[in-house]
Amino acid sequence: MRRVQLETFLLALGVILLEVSYTRVFSFKLVYYFTYLVIGIALLGLGSGGVLVALSARLRRASLETVVVRSALIAALGVALSYALTVFVPLHLFRMVMRFSQGEWDLPAREAIKLAVVVGAIFLPFLAAGLGLAKIFATHTENIARLYFADLMGAALGCALVIPALIYLTPPGTVLLSGAILGAAALRFSARQGVVRTVPVLALIALLLVGVGFVPRLPDPIRDMVKGGAKVSAEFSRWSPVFRVDVVPVPSANPATKFLVHDGLIGSSIMGWDGDIASLGRYDTSDRAFPFRILDPGPRVAIIGSAGGNEILASLRLGASEITGIELNPVTISLLTDHFADFTGHLATHPKVEIVNAEGRSYLEGSGREFDLIWFVAPDSYAAMNAATSGAFVLSESYLYTQQMIETALKHLSPNGILAAQFGEIDYDIKPNRVVRYLGTAREAFAELGRANFAEHVLVGVSAGFGRLETATILLRKSPFSTKDGAAFRGLAARLPGSRVSWTGPGSANDNPIANVITLEGAARAGFYDEYPYKVHAITDDGPFFWHFVRFGDALFGGSETEVFNVEEGVGERLLVVFLLLSAAFAAIFLLAPLVLARGLWATVPYKFSSGLYFAALGLGFMFIEICLIQKLTLFLGYPTYSLTVTLFALLISTGVGSLLSDRLMARRNLAFARLGLALCVLVTFYEFGLDGLVEMGIGWPFELRVVATVLVLAPLGLCLGTLMPLGLRTVSRLGPNGEAYVAWCWAVNGFFSVMASVLATILAMMQGFGFVLALGLVIYLIGIAAFSRVPESA
Repeated sequence: MRRVQLETFLLALGVILLEVSYTRVFSFKLVYYFTYLVIGIALLGLGSGGVLVALSARLRRASLETVVVRSALIAALGVALSYALTVFVPLHLFRMVMRFSQGEWDLPAREAIKLAVVVGAIFLPFLAAGLGLAKIFATHTENIARLYFADLMGAALGCALVIPALIYLTPPGTVLLSGAILGAAALRFSARQGVVRTVPVLALIALLLVGVGFVPRLPDPIRDMVKGGAKVSAEFSRWSPVFRVDVVPVPSANPATKFLVHDGLIGSSIMGWDGDIASLGRYDTSDRAFPFRILDPGPRVAIIGSAGGNEILASLRLGASEITGIELNPVTISLLTDHFADFTGHLATHPKVEIVNAEGRSYLEGSGREFDLIWFVAPDSYAAMNAATSGAFVLSESYLYTQQMIETALKHLSPNGILAAQFGEIDYDIKPNRVVRYLGTAREAFAELGRANFAEHVLVGVSAGFGRLETATILLRKSPFSTKDGAAFRGLAARLPGSRVSWTGPGSANDNPIANVITLEGAARAGFYDEYPYKVHAITDDGPFFWHFVRFGDALFGGSETEVFNVEEGVGERLLVVFLLLSAAFAAIFLLAPLVLARGLWATVPYKFSSGLYFAALGLGFMFIEICLIQKLTLFLGYPTYSLTVTLFALLISTGVGSLLSDRLMARRNLAFARLGLALCVLVTFYEFGLDGLVEMGIGWPFELRVVATVLVLAPLGLCLGTLMPLGLRTVSRLGPNGEAYVAWCWAVNGFFSVMASVLATILAMMQGFGFVLALGLVIYLIGIAAFSRVPESA
């Protein structure tokens, strides 16, 4: 048993490292949308291993040692193969979608074949690991609780190690390390079979570890053509858990400029500076000057998403007395403090400047400071919270632009302080979607704070940019703007070529969407939202999808105003639905296959419907609750990747302990089910209505204390959920003579519905909010428990 627990532990550890690291690799190679597909491939592979064990009498007859050794070796080889294909096979995902939408088939067909080859190679190591785990679980059903504990502990350790691994080994290095760990799962059993079997295992592990050591010399994955295809000539490149940064020089730029490329897309820039503020005169007549034309002299400035320091330079030129740059990615900060310090005139060490590595909202909540200007700069530059989802506008949930964030910012402003938001807007005069949504959200925030006459508290303008992309500026203030303020705003706009004013208070043009969202009341306002061709309602923390402008119905069936090729207009929604349909198709095929191909075997298996419903509920319910808790705790932990790993770590550790305790509950299983169902109701109710209060109270605590608090808050939930899987597997293993196949099939059901849940949870959250998804997860759990209570506790 100890040996089998070790193999279980190593397989689970390798799988979680491989899964997370591939999400980062494909965010760079393609887009963040592919994250959903990677997660689905991983879960599908694990579930398919259960199907193979359930269907194949040969696998069930084979010795455990043989299956584990071969599975681990194939998994390790699959990692090496899949990464090689990922690096060298160019994929043109966006071009494929575009040509397909135009009715062309040749290019989409070729690209689809290449994509299928890469996906199949990625699927291989997960399938092999799933086969090994399914064989272990099906062979040792009497010790299922301890084996499930080992599985969860391996995954938990993977969550704890993945952030340091991504930092120090890079995502490609972590991919190769996961292959070595998967190969290590074959070592003990291969050693029993002699030197001839052991040497190839050791050689493969050594080769993968050599690759880890030489990652800087390995070629980068070829990016999608939209991102430039082959590797660009970068002066500096570095991976991070947030996004990869490449520094690329801009030829003949004045002043000298270098683009900051985030996961293969231009996200920001750094500009050369000689340290002389007099040389920054270009900012006097730029859209960066709008808030400074109204503020009193010497304002204290906080910049959310300071990136390469462009707005820090502007603030210095325009008279700021204190400047706090808040930047999420430590690699970006290191450019200013170290790698390009000379190029930027040692901006980071200027006596008026402080640069902080933090998430903007978390920093404001925990700082206790007041500012005269809180400046949100180009939110779609990925320099702030949405950095973790670069390349995916629609699916990116950002808490920087919700009603609660605007309330927080207003509370941290001085009495006459200004909140400024600037971002790009495509076809502003036709569809100012971002501005309309942000203004509607701000209006709700002002109402919540008891500030009436919103029209007097806002100024809006737009400046020339690149082609159809213009820069919109929104200024908000707790006290009303004066006539003098409006005149100063209009005066600067008049000096900027291509700039125009949309709103400077009552008396502004009122026949456009900007004026409507600012001034309309009651039913007229609701009618405006309903009739507007895009979804631009205010957003809250419960559904923080700022760029979700297209309703799923319009994305699927078309709408007169929907543009197919704008990343904000239907592409993300369509991809989500496609991923969901693919997941459902695979699940249906693989789940029905045992019933069709092994009709004689399955005819003897009792309670198939109740068991299938139960294990499907465990897959759906767990993913729904887990995803919602990750989102709710993002603000508390102050860093998206930390929320993911800390939440998963806490849940996996506690579910592992719960699995060990499940042996004591088997004798009175249905009574345990009743108590567990009641406990889940209490816990989910707390997470639904009480967790936000805890987040608000503790957001300023030291990070270590917040991690401990997260683990303690989630531990009771994990203890409850951890008992349910082993209780179910132990029960079905005793039902009839085909317990081994039954266990493997139930494992597969759980895996397939977990695949669907990862995508379905996002779709439902975009439509109804995370609170709805959390409550639905509880209902699904209760339905599954009720269905399985009909199954006898013993044969």
